[in-house]
Amino acid sequence: MPDLDPATTALLTVECQNGVVGEESALPELAKEARDSGMLARVAALVDAARGAGVQVVHAVAERRPDGRAANTNARLFRAAGRLPVRQLTGSSAVEVAAPLTVAEQDLVVRRLHGLSPMAGTDLDALLRNLGVRTLVVTGVSSNIAIPNTVFDAVNLGYQVVVPSDAIAGVPASCTAEVIRNSLALVATVTTAEALLTQWAPAR
Repeated sequence: MPDLDPATTALLTVECQNGVVGEESALPELAKEARDSGMLARVAALVDAARGAGVQVVHAVAERRPDGRAANTNARLFRAAGRLPVRQLTGSSAVEVAAPLTVAEQDLVVRRLHGLSPMAGTDLDALLRNLGVRTLVVTGVSSNIAIPNTVFDAVNLGYQVVVPSDAIAGVPASCTAEVIRNSLALVATVTTAEALLTQWAPAR
């Protein structure tokens, strides 16, 4: 396990927002998996424990302008998202962090208007470097697309990456295990939410 010194570690939640994993999700199958598997509750527990241990919490949110200006259209996923009944529009409830997660005053919220990863074309890397972060714990959705993109981008930027395997989700559920085994485990340290909670517990 990489060094999880609170001074150099951040916990990142990826797309844990109402319009993705909330009750009125644009992606109900993914939202159901995130909730029924207990993933969202585990991420919420990790967020609370991280704060208690002095670990910086960052929420990465995907959104788009109501007019769609500057949004990607170069993949089926982006074009389909523009036709969904629930859209991740700036300023709407869909782009608010979903319960049971909370956003505390000391948390950072990083929003992106394009792409597949919160690490690309946003302030995230600069903010983490300004904080002295060297290890990034990645949680959230989805293991199909955004999580692998985030992990690869973070590794390419020189971060040590930790992935709690039961604090990410995708569809079908079997996809998550395959992505972890065949991709993420090759570049990141794979652990569990419980192991991180135990490590952070003394400081809580």
